[in-house]
Amino acid sequence: MDFRKRLSKAIERGQRAGSARARAAAEKAMSQKEITRLHSQYRLELSERIEACLKQLPDHLPGFRFETIVGERGWGGAISRDDIAVRGGRRTNYFSRLEMVIRPASAYHVLDLAAKATIRNKELFNRSHYQRLTEVDLTSFTEMIDLWVLEYAELYAAKS
Repeated sequence: MDFRKRLSKAIERGQRAGSARARAAAEKAMSQKEITRLHSQYRLELSERIEACLKQLPDHLPGFRFETIVGERGWGGAISRDDIAVRGGRRTNYFSRLEMVIRPASAYHVLDLAAKATIRNKELFNRSHYQRLTEVDLTSFTEMIDLWVLEYAELYAAKS
């Protein structure tokens, strides 16, 4: 076989391999609908976990009120309480709150858990945990939710 025929065959093989790779990449890349569906599925499961964990805190730390968060900030829940301290005729208001939400879907295709915590008017933490939707490990998100709620409960109990 002469060089020209071998060159033509090599080019054809390369083109077939390139188009096969492109097809595989196109199949691997999720459609926008699939990404939206995945985000909704994860959001629902994790927002239920957030709600279940936060609703238990008022049973152990009286005075907290639970509220569901649904909207442009995300989906999840929050607990909060207001306290008043009177010392030497001066009145001081204290505010404590833990808010956890799954942020809305974005152009970056990530699942994003955000948490903000305040104890007696002082910010304790403002955190975020996120993963690409194609690589989400729900166990890590549920462990993070549990960890943050437990950390807040421990620190609130220590400061009150």
